[in-house]
Amino acid sequence: MVRARESSLIALAALVGAIAGLIVAAMGTGVDLLHRLLFHLGPGVRLSALFRLDPMVAISVPLAGGILFGIARELIARWRPEREVDPIEANALHGGRMSLLGSVIVAAQTVWSSGVGASVGLEAGYTQFASGIASRIGMAFRLRRADLRILVGCGAAAGIAGAFGAPLAGAFYGFELIIGGYSPNSLAPVGVAALIGYLVAHSLASEEVGIIAPEKITIAAHDLVIAATIGLLSAVLGILLMRGVALSESSFLRLRLRPALRTMIGGLAVGILAVVSPEVMSSGHGALHVSGMRDLSLQTVALFFTLKIVASIISLGSGFRGGLFFSSLLMGTLGGRLLAVALTIADPSAYFDPNAYAVIGMSALAASVIGGPLTMTFIALETTGDLWLTTAVLIAVIVSAQVTREVFGYSFATWRFHLRGETIRSAADVGWMRDLTVGKMMRRDVNIVPVAIGIAAFREAFPLGSTGQVVVVDEKERYAGMIQVADAHAAEAAADKSIRELVRHADDMLLPGMAIREAVLAFDRAEAEALAVVDSYADRRVVGLLTEAYALRRYAAELERRRQEILGEG
Repeated sequence: MVRARESSLIALAALVGAIAGLIVAAMGTGVDLLHRLLFHLGPGVRLSALFRLDPMVAISVPLAGGILFGIARELIARWRPEREVDPIEANALHGGRMSLLGSVIVAAQTVWSSGVGASVGLEAGYTQFASGIASRIGMAFRLRRADLRILVGCGAAAGIAGAFGAPLAGAFYGFELIIGGYSPNSLAPVGVAALIGYLVAHSLASEEVGIIAPEKITIAAHDLVIAATIGLLSAVLGILLMRGVALSESSFLRLRLRPALRTMIGGLAVGILAVVSPEVMSSGHGALHVSGMRDLSLQTVALFFTLKIVASIISLGSGFRGGLFFSSLLMGTLGGRLLAVALTIADPSAYFDPNAYAVIGMSALAASVIGGPLTMTFIALETTGDLWLTTAVLIAVIVSAQVTREVFGYSFATWRFHLRGETIRSAADVGWMRDLTVGKMMRRDVNIVPVAIGIAAFREAFPLGSTGQVVVVDEKERYAGMIQVADAHAAEAAADKSIRELVRHADDMLLPGMAIREAVLAFDRAEAEALAVVDSYADRRVVGLLTEAYALRRYAAELERRRQEILGEG
């Protein structure tokens, strides 16, 4: 029933949305509880909203928290050596399949990392846990690959909607970043999940969820022009930030320290920075409220801006678990305010609203780092309710996303995939191409002859029209090449002469584990109509045969299936 009716998928999406809202509320409460216990905060006080913190507490808590985190991570790695798959990778390569236990572990690590003050965001934990539960529910109902991917997107969309108080932004986060595109059959499930996730999280939150923007924002015509410049600057900063995290991570790895020592050093560094500016700790949610509602001095904003960048790079590079989404929002906010003040100093006769530039910078930098321009546009719209400001934001995020794409080519998530050797650039489903292997397409009834057979004997065994090509093996029954039946019958040679001179493609072969894309490229390189499949390059034992025509037909058929899924026709 669930597989046959779209309304059933919407019902599952509603369930996932409600669970995601509970997850957002529970994880947020868990972090707040850790902050109260470890940093001795009062009710309703946010760690990153503090202007001063006891130096001993600021240093000791992330230091000890880093040691414990590293020890736990090392023990978990021994128990579960495989790497956990996040929602983007799951939808791109695994048809939406995720480990629920792995997702719980990632969420717990994220809560602890943020709870001890590491400069990381909770949004990675929200989306991982919610999408992991969505994947498990979908697998329990045996959903088709396309529907399972949509349900995973519903989990992430509901988590972001609940975390930021923005259901539209959450829905487009699911479309742009998790599903990899919009389709008519995904609109209702993702939209319902995002809305319910927001409502549940909002009803359970003890404080206002999302981003609190200033009440009054002024947009002038020149601000629309400057928004493009903010987008360009945000792209540059976003690229430097992502490369900085990668450099930090590689630097820690070169030290060849155990995980506990790496996160200990990272926690110590963040603690030292927090002595100067406590706002750098945790995700920065409280600091974002402060920076949007109070007039801070230029020196304070510049210092905070610099230290937050450094703290985020060190936290993620040293091994703490978390995201860069909310941190990039805070950095963009501070950067936008700095630019507004700088422009005011340069031209006192003009008015540059620092609040407007903060929202534009916030959205543009996050669009560069996260890679969701429409997501960030809707966050700005739902936060401020200002259409003119949203127009400026749209200009900035388009420039930021396009420059990042042209110059760098990755978002933060796909950049980390690239560093691990993966080639995916988005959550678009390419896993089916890896699943469609040569071993699944090849014929196993292969015509094989020894290389020593004479031409006459070959002609007698394979008359014209009986088959197109025959596999040739050597004296040790190892692959030696291919021979065309037509070539053997056209050859002018003595009847007892060997076919050895007619053998082609002796070095061209396929392996059963090759994906269809690799097989098609192999056919192009060899300029062959068919190639033998061997067990390995070392043994060269023939196990099958694959023709280029059949491989291309299967490839075209799968592409058509994916097109139908995108259009909702499947």
